[in-house]
Amino acid sequence: MMLFDLTQTLQVTCELKKQNVLDTRLVLIDAEQVIAEAKTQWQAWQAAKVADRSPDKAPQIVQPEQLQQRTSPQIYQTLTQLLDGEHTLRDLAVRMKRDVLMVTRSLLPYLQLGLIKLTEVGDLPAPLTPSQPASPGSAAPAPANGELIACIDDSPSICHSLERIVSGAGYQFLGISDPLRAIAVLLVRKPNLIFLDLVMPSTNGYEICAQLRKLTLFRDTPIVILTGNDGIIDRVRAKMVGSTDFVSKPVKSEVVLSIIRKYLKQSSPS
Repeated sequence: MMLFDLTQTLQVTCELKKQNVLDTRLVLIDAEQVIAEAKTQWQAWQAAKVADRSPDKAPQIVQPEQLQQRTSPQIYQTLTQLLDGEHTLRDLAVRMKRDVLMVTRSLLPYLQLGLIKLTEVGDLPAPLTPSQPASPGSAAPAPANGELIACIDDSPSICHSLERIVSGAGYQFLGISDPLRAIAVLLVRKPNLIFLDLVMPSTNGYEICAQLRKLTLFRDTPIVILTGNDGIIDRVRAKMVGSTDFVSKPVKSEVVLSIIRKYLKQSSPS
């Protein structure tokens, strides 16, 4: 997404900073593959004649009466719920489980008529320093001698369920709903055990697990895959990318606590 956004930027300034977190993350990038994917996405964006519009802007209704006249009651109600000026086109695509290009093209007639406009949305604070506040829904940083359990899952209900189980047992909890920022957050927070969803809209648990195992910091960290597809193929593939264990959804309190106690005990110094 970063390279795709750069193709739309007319003026770019660059500042290099020496920082171990960023240096570590750079080794995870397959430059040729990422550039090829960005080029393909940009060509599709141009072919759809939306190259002058950024997927990182948020659509907002500016002419509600005219929009209501041009749409059915059901479509108008849906648009008023989605187009609040706070969620970008990318956010809407994830929420609707559709391609961002498809979402943008569906709104294009209303954008051209001036019934909807695209507005800038401020960036979220980058979680690169421990002194920054945690994102909403995540716990405070764990004490130096505490045990922190992380959950990477785009489903708020799964994160909330795990948080109740983990916090109720006296552990610290970190919920991450954005898989694209997961590794950066984990590098800062350094959890003792990670629950990782297998199927997510922008990436998957296999890729994140494989990337984590390339980092010295997480080479031995227990990584437990979460999935609703409890099949032998999923289990084998999860093991191949370095997962420690496999838990089926919906999560059960006794299973989660058993997993935590088993692997934290094994990883504790004797």
